[in-house]
Amino acid sequence: MIAQADKKEYYTLDEYLELEVNSQDRHEYIDGEILLMTGGTPNHNRIALNFSGALNSALKQPYETFVADQKLWIPKKRINTYPDVMVVEGELQLLEGRRDTITNPLMIAEVLSESTRSYDKDEKFVAYRTIPSFKEYILINQYTIHVEQYHKTDGKSWMFTEYDDLNETLSLKSIPFQITLADIYNRVRFE
Repeated sequence: MIAQADKKEYYTLDEYLELEVNSQDRHEYIDGEILLMTGGTPNHNRIALNFSGALNSALKQPYETFVADQKLWIPKKRINTYPDVMVVEGELQLLEGRRDTITNPLMIAEVLSESTRSYDKDEKFVAYRTIPSFKEYILINQYTIHVEQYHKTDGKSWMFTEYDDLNETLSLKSIPFQITLADIYNRVRFE
């Protein structure tokens, strides 16, 4: 559906949301521009499923886990996107007038792809940091064993930790949750 409207250069958020509801593909909205989101690889999906499944199984109230088809609105940057994994604490806050667009993630995880690695690590992280409820960001490499963890310590300070051994355990700081890298990378086949 959106492909038919590609001739237009600027879309309002309402126009985008209307087009997105009727689209078979997922698109990201960045301040009036609509971009097609590429599909994932089997490794990308395995990692996202392993991580989100473990979170969903371990976390109880007041936490809720969401995966790739859940929209996130970032008002200060005017971005609507679909993070690979999100956790919300407490009651969902939704974009006004919508039932399908979250605005209050506590933790976001992205599985890095060659085409999105720089965007996820730079511009997207900058955008996510404008969300008041956002406290932790996990980046998971799908091509090698490597996980990056960023967690907010106070104000505008963030702490960085990286993991690159299957025997290591990733302990989230914003949520009572731990997972080994072996579990994150379960069934992942590196070339």
